[in-house]
Amino acid sequence: MSETVTPTTPTAPAGAALEQSAREQDLTDRVVASFAGCEDARLRQVMQSLTRHLHAFIRDVRLTEAEWDAAIAFLTAARHLTDDKRQEFILLSDVLGASMQTIAVNNAAYKNATEATVFGPFFVADAPEIPRGGDIAGGAAGTPCWVEGTVTDTDGRPVPGARIEVWEADEDGFYDVQYDDDRVAGRAWLTADAQGAYAFWGLTPTPYPIPHDGPVGQLLAAVGRSPVRAAHLHFMVTAPGYRTLVTHIFVEGDPQLEIGDSVFGVKDSLIKRFEEQAPGTPTPDGRDLAGQAWARTRFDIVLAPATA
Repeated sequence: MSETVTPTTPTAPAGAALEQSAREQDLTDRVVASFAGCEDARLRQVMQSLTRHLHAFIRDVRLTEAEWDAAIAFLTAARHLTDDKRQEFILLSDVLGASMQTIAVNNAAYKNATEATVFGPFFVADAPEIPRGGDIAGGAAGTPCWVEGTVTDTDGRPVPGARIEVWEADEDGFYDVQYDDDRVAGRAWLTADAQGAYAFWGLTPTPYPIPHDGPVGQLLAAVGRSPVRAAHLHFMVTAPGYRTLVTHIFVEGDPQLEIGDSVFGVKDSLIKRFEEQAPGTPTPDGRDLAGQAWARTRFDIVLAPATA
């Protein structure tokens, strides 16, 4: 029977430890001071704080040179995997909760405004425009889903003309940009009407893993974490005079909600009921689904003022 060995950090006599601590602190102080001449006050603040926290981390865990080399190799591998269709650094930020923490800092709670969540790595500009009631699926596989709601301000007034960008994965868990055929599917944008109303056909979201064939996936496997995201549908809503909202809605009853979302994006207020409709049930716009089952959900969006 093998004995479990717990790694230990070498210790030094008290006097030597004090001298070592002083040396380490001196280095931190000198690096912090090296930014003192930066004329950009915000950049100076960020770099000095980053230095203090980074050095404190290295000293706290007594980081080894081999571990630092491994960290550099990890970041290099992430860079090699990043291109115009895949952003490994966003995935890293997401799984560390850094993306959600940045969102929390920059989207302060304001009255009843809809909560924000992670942007994710798969947004693409220049998606096609669709009319109200149009279909974002673009041939992507999945169960059709009717999504409707309103865009209002925090006092309940409509926000006509609000631009609503929507994107999602297909039923196999892939976004269009993850395929090699340059398809455009599962994404589009539309505008709210004069009453702030919007509606479109999409796909009923399903859980899927974030790309985990690279260094971020290896990290998750090493620490015993799942790469799977809870089922969701992305929204980005913009309108003059209002804070840009980047958010998702999640599927009530999705088992992954209990297991956990790999990027910490779930908020209770964003969990919505997706009501399953039996084959043959009349659709809101009279669309003929040829006997196919479908679903419907409602998401009323509330925008905070740009100054909030």
